[in-house]
Amino acid sequence: MKLIAAVDNNWAIGNKGALLVRIRTDQMNFRALTTGKVVILGRKTLETFPQKQPLANRTNIILSKNPDYKVKDAIVVHSMDELMEELKKYDTDDVFVIGGESIYKALEPMCDTAIITKVEHSYEADAYFPNLDENPDWELVEEGEEQTCFDLSFTFNTYKRK
Repeated sequence: MKLIAAVDNNWAIGNKGALLVRIRTDQMNFRALTTGKVVILGRKTLETFPQKQPLANRTNIILSKNPDYKVKDAIVVHSMDELMEELKKYDTDDVFVIGGESIYKALEPMCDTAIITKVEHSYEADAYFPNLDENPDWELVEEGEEQTCFDLSFTFNTYKRK
């Protein structure tokens, strides 16, 4: 499984239920990597999407503790055990964990690759991604060329579990 996220200098990913920043190149990269694949996300993350609808052209697996929670065109699971059972149907290399904070933290130990867009800025935030730079189980294996969007610099980086 893979993790995919955009983080700021402090590994922050969100504030008050929203992304910190929207960078078109990052969104295009996310779409290119995840289209035709499986994405795992939490209910709160789904509710930040346009019309609160699952991502098109992907198998969306939503983790929600609410046993009555249903989403059209998505698979809803209610526990980690149920999620693990559902994931047996897919090639783990085609599975992307896309957030939010609690989903990243719960599934990070089961992932072997992390595709991280590092944004050179520090935002006000209340949601964070696990800091892979401080985790001895992970190593940065590819640091992309610096790109800019207006006044923001960012890089696409790949981490691998050691």
